[in-house]
Amino acid sequence: MSHNAESTAFRSALEVIRAVEPRVADAIGAELTDQRESLKLIASENYASPATLLAMGNWFSDKYAEGTVGRRFYAGCQNVDTVEALAAEHARELFGAAHAYVQPHSGIDANLVAFWAVLADRVESPALKKAQVRQVNDLTEADWFALRRELGNQRMLGMSLDAGGHLTHGFRPNISGKMFDQRSYGTDPATGLIDYDRVAEAAREFKPLILVGGYSAYPRKVNFRILREIADSVGATFMVDMAHFAGLVAGKVFTGDFDPVPHAHIVTTTTHKSLRGPRGGMVLCQPELADQVDRGCPMVLGGPLPHVMAAKAVALAEARRPDFADYAQRIVDNSQALAEGLLRRGATLVTGGTDNHLVLIDVSGYGLTGRQAEQALLDSGIVTNRNSVPQDPNGAWYTSGIRIGTPALTTRGLGTAEMDQTAELIHTVLTQTTAGANADGTPSKAKYTLDADLADKIARQATDLLATYPLYPGIDLS
Repeated sequence: MSHNAESTAFRSALEVIRAVEPRVADAIGAELTDQRESLKLIASENYASPATLLAMGNWFSDKYAEGTVGRRFYAGCQNVDTVEALAAEHARELFGAAHAYVQPHSGIDANLVAFWAVLADRVESPALKKAQVRQVNDLTEADWFALRRELGNQRMLGMSLDAGGHLTHGFRPNISGKMFDQRSYGTDPATGLIDYDRVAEAAREFKPLILVGGYSAYPRKVNFRILREIADSVGATFMVDMAHFAGLVAGKVFTGDFDPVPHAHIVTTTTHKSLRGPRGGMVLCQPELADQVDRGCPMVLGGPLPHVMAAKAVALAEARRPDFADYAQRIVDNSQALAEGLLRRGATLVTGGTDNHLVLIDVSGYGLTGRQAEQALLDSGIVTNRNSVPQDPNGAWYTSGIRIGTPALTTRGLGTAEMDQTAELIHTVLTQTTAGANADGTPSKAKYTLDADLADKIARQATDLLATYPLYPGIDLS
């Protein structure tokens, strides 16, 4: 059997791996099979192109490259300079950003770079220098003690977790919650929407150093112009984490007040999710923060990953093609069709719908916790993740919600008609799942009952739905 270039590349790679550790080769092949057969509805996942995947498996992995383009602490980085400069150039052009830093290994790393860049910029600002902060080399131990107290006592205002915020926006389980004195803004209890007047009130009262916009589970647009005005009114740096919706910004679905790049001092993102690139992070910023951002390594990052930066350059180049804008619009069209299909069948959705790539189902209406719903759907070939809803009575572990998203299925080519069929599959599973009980008879937040034959039937229907839209159709490993 003849194979195209993509098939040949991946088959050859697996043969080389199999000669050393066949179990790893088997796991890689099994992962492709699982992804091909499952309805992937995790809002933070996608499918990178073969070119992006192949860009990660090469000799760039062997290079240390601390520093930035043209200013490395290791010799022999001229080729790393090329791919990092290309990735940054594509990012600047794609998002209309003044500066791009493509070294972060993840979204958390990108946020850490941003936080420390803002802190360092404020410490080195003229205002603090007027307060007789001396040059770093002249600081005494007492000066350092005072500086550590100053840095550690800074304040951050961001969206609460149950309203759709992220752990890295100042919450205790993450290092950001130990770096900052954090306060949250939530959403209107009646609508689930951001109340900008309340955010402004919280900012005036709390006076944060950093106001964070962005989310991981908020299904609506955010007005970044208003948030910037709030930040300016209290002298805060305005930071936006657009990790989830970067693809919608790149594809010009979010423009004007809803595009964070023209409004924020600093923007962070991942490069996977809706951007459809490799797993990694990135920081975009205004010129005044560029020098501090470029100190990300060694400030908080380890050595850059040149092979991933090469893949970022490929993915960002793909996102600059005209067809990416069509893809981004179809993500939202599919998300709204999925939401409408669920609503017609009686599901309860946080905010009553969506403006973006994700839908948040309140599964308490089905008599389930998020954990029960997540596992029952997985048993049925539908991959989702549980998520808190506003004022969630079940907390962040069991939750009362299921978060679903459309970037991955849109990449496969599914459209609005298939989203309605997907809504039917989800609704069927959730209506046929019942909450279980613990051994002592008390209600369980984890145990559930779902007929195995029904789960198998739904899984087959999901596979049949996907059959017309093969994943990586150019890759044959047989």
